[in-house]
Amino acid sequence: MASFFALAISAMRQRLRQIVLRLIGALLQALPTRLPGAPTRILVIRPDHLGDVLLLTPALRLLRQQLPVAHITLLIGPWSAAAIAHNPDVDTVITCPFPGFTRTEKPSLLQPYLLLFKMALLLRGRGFDAALVTRDDHWWGALLAAAAGIPRRFGYALPEVNPFLTDALQHTFDMHVTAQSTALVEALTGSKAATLPQLRAPISPADTAWAVAWLEAHAIERSRPLAAVHPGSGGMAKLWPSSYWRDLIVVLQEQGLQVLVTGGAGEHELVATIVDGLAAGPHLLLGEATIGQLAALYCHCSVVLGVDSGPLHLAATTGVQTVALFGPGNHRRFGPWGPAARHVVVRSGLWCSPCGVLDHCPRGTAPSECMTLISVGDVRQVLEQLRVG
Repeated sequence: MASFFALAISAMRQRLRQIVLRLIGALLQALPTRLPGAPTRILVIRPDHLGDVLLLTPALRLLRQQLPVAHITLLIGPWSAAAIAHNPDVDTVITCPFPGFTRTEKPSLLQPYLLLFKMALLLRGRGFDAALVTRDDHWWGALLAAAAGIPRRFGYALPEVNPFLTDALQHTFDMHVTAQSTALVEALTGSKAATLPQLRAPISPADTAWAVAWLEAHAIERSRPLAAVHPGSGGMAKLWPSSYWRDLIVVLQEQGLQVLVTGGAGEHELVATIVDGLAAGPHLLLGEATIGQLAALYCHCSVVLGVDSGPLHLAATTGVQTVALFGPGNHRRFGPWGPAARHVVVRSGLWCSPCGVLDHCPRGTAPSECMTLISVGDVRQVLEQLRVG
């Protein structure tokens, strides 16, 4: 009964918010703005973290191709700035600690709106002709673009976002997020792309040199294939059991591959539960590399394996083969971007997957059943299809 009332209250709050946002949208539409002409100054808004910003890079590349003289500004969170480093398709990067994406508690109820007012004043002085709200449900970003007086605002026609858009595209729930972003670019330019661009890797020449030096320092043989494993993720429900990873590493080693396990600075404990007890320990890289250095290191791999995470998308930017294990995440929307023959998604096919709940299993299974039902044999079969080893 308590759960029913909680759902009812949540639905009422969402409905009330939609009503308030529609009223605000109507007021903002009445405010004077600059007359739109040919788009020469474009704002692209993406509040998400590493993986989603990497998945935006094909749209940025397409925007540069179709409007080569336009000034392109990217508004992103400070947490994903490294994903766009050295990207020639962006002229200016502005960072904003987007509410709801900081992974910290909200300071106050007013903070998101005070930040929005501050950012709107900043953006109003930039003379933007158009804005692309590339996250389909990001009403805060759409409201920000409207409050900044940007004449044309492109996004998707979801109830909380639509009031602040001048050009709203029809929303399809199973459309890949990269395809969504490129569709916004096509709507802005009025030009359909013959082929969609690929991801762009955030690698500098210094990153490439660092990777070569790291491989030499750790006595990794360049003549033998190297497989990288990245077991960590920001969502606990997306994790594959440590014992499964341990067994898979043994399989990789038996097939003659050198194995590298990568992880962030906070993933030492996770990796320890995987590698402890292995007769032949894999090479480890935990929190020692920048995003660009990690990407450069992945360039030397035959395959990169992991769960639904930013580093798996980072690996895909380099063109290396990837094997991604998906459970609660929607692989049709957030899976690897690139040729399906080189970027394979492995799923259990559990009836409730994908549920979209990434921090816990709504059915109370821990670890998530949609992940535990993916067997080592399933992954091994994919590796044989990819001819790794």
